[in-house]
Formats: sequence, structure tokens, C-alpha cells
Amino acid sequence: MKKNLTAVLVFIVFAGTAMADGLVEGDADAGKAKSMTCAACHGADGNSVNPVWPSIAGQHATYLVEQLQAFKNGTRNEPLMLGQVMMLNDDDMKNLAVYYAGMPAAAKSVANEAVIDRGERIYRGGNRENATSACIACHGPTGLGNPAAGVPAVKGQYAVYAAMQLRNYANGTRTSDGPTRVMRDIAAKLSEGDIVALASYMQGLQ
Repeated sequence: MKKNLTAVLVFIVFAGTAMADGLVEGDADAGKAKSMTCAACHGADGNSVNPVWPSIAGQHATYLVEQLQAFKNGTRNEPLMLGQVMMLNDDDMKNLAVYYAGMPAAAKSVANEAVIDRGERIYRGGNRENATSACIACHGPTGLGNPAAGVPAVKGQYAVYAAMQLRNYANGTRTSDGPTRVMRDIAAKLSEGDIVALASYMQGLQ
């Protein structure tokens, strides 16, 4: 009985380390060893100290792999990231993704009270006047996203970074939402005020 229990516990620990969101198989230790360069922008533990750069601790491994691939194949255009990902192979990307997905996300500051109501209204209900879809439909009520569908967690992300990505989707600079264009179509309907309010609201989701 003890042997069986030990085997089960070993399997659980291994599974939690090797498949952070149940979908990407990688080596977290190898990812940690490879993460020294990433730490310059994203922080030693995946929690960036600069709001221009995203915190990636706790992000879905599936999403992280997809974005690293997008930077490498040019779907996402960011010179700083391109210089980093060109040296990564598929295994490196998976290992990094599993490592960061397993790191705890640090709490950010709360949402701006001046715009939180507007942000919550759009996030949860969209905008009927211009047929803007509610963010909650894909990102969930607490901003956890959906790893199986490649939808990132947005809770607690820096408002500065989130707003920048919404603007990039809106103007077509970012096209990593693929042929569905779901983010581009939604973001294009948002006013600057909407973007600021939404980004602040998502930062406050903890």
C-alpha cells in the first residue's frame, strides 16, 4: 500500500512539474536554467518590475509557447523578443513555458477607482451599442483565461502593458489572434477610454 501511495505521489509531483497546465510537456528545471536572459525584462521569478513588460509568472504554458513561436515566426513583431527567441528551439520554449507557468504571480496594485466601473461594465457585459463582445466570454469571470483554447490569463497583468496590446490589436500591429481576428475585431471597437478602463480593471483582478 505504501509503495502504491508513493508511486502515486511521485506521479502527481512529476505531472505538476512537467505539464503546468496539463497541455504542454516540458522540464521546469531546464526552463529555469534557460531563463536568465528572460529575467532582465520579465523578472527573476517571472514578475516584471516594469509595467511596459508583461509579468509571465502563472501564465498558461500553452499561451506562452504560442507567443514565443509567434515572435520567432514574425506573427508578433518585437525586436527585443526576436533577438531572444531566435536562439530557442521547440523544447526550449516548452521548458521555459512550463517553468514560468509554475511560478506564482505577484499581486499588482488595484484598479483605478475612477474607471473601474466602466472597465467592469465592458469586461462583463460588452457594449451593445457597437456590438463589442464581453471579455468575460473568453477570459472568464476572474480573468483566468482558457489554456485549452489558447486564451491567456489577464488577471493582475499590468494595465500599461494590457492597454498597449489592446491598442496594437486595434490598429492591426498585433495579429497573433490568427484567422479568427477575434481580438482585432473587438479591440477596434474600443475607444481609448474603454481601453484604459478595461486594462485597469484587469490589473485589479486578483
